[in-house]
Amino acid sequence: MQEVLTKEGYVVSRAYSGTEAVLFLSQHKPDLILLDLMLPGLSGEEVLAKIQGIPVIVVSAKLDVDDKVNVLLGGAVDYITKPFDTKELLARISVHLRGSHSQATDKLTFEDITVDTHTHAVTVAGSEVKLTRTEYAILKRLMQDGTQVVTKSALLDHISDDTPDCTESSLKIHISNLRKKLKDAGNKDYVEAVWGIGFKMKEQ
Repeated sequence: MQEVLTKEGYVVSRAYSGTEAVLFLSQHKPDLILLDLMLPGLSGEEVLAKIQGIPVIVVSAKLDVDDKVNVLLGGAVDYITKPFDTKELLARISVHLRGSHSQATDKLTFEDITVDTHTHAVTVAGSEVKLTRTEYAILKRLMQDGTQVVTKSALLDHISDDTPDCTESSLKIHISNLRKKLKDAGNKDYVEAVWGIGFKMKEQ
């Protein structure tokens, strides 16, 4: 599923248990969640009860009508039964993302950094930080991936629309300036380089 979704241009993060999912959601707000019900740790139903403001498509082998009714009443926007056709899943994802984007909060958060993607305002530990257009585009892209590594080429590809002036040679300078501004505001490093690969947000 991750391979299929990545090929479609989605940024995918995975949690391997219900407990890990809840921890992930305490630090990140994805645009949409695909949720299995039979998970180690917390069950899918228990995870669903803790999710607010994010559309959830339940993907489960449970066929019972009562299971479907319970999760739909519990807050899920859709229910797809395994096995399924990937085209159908992609269509449902597209529909629910369209609906959620129209009422999205336009906020990205990581630890004490908040990025308002509507106004482009960035705050760190409650203080507003002034970023250049390129620094903002880099931070936004890294925060969308959370603590997953973003390769240099992927970073350049994704920010090229916003910042056509950013090249591979200047990327290092932009990131260095971004790291300094964030550190000055929050007194800690928020971005780390993964040698030979790219960059990611740094877990404290």
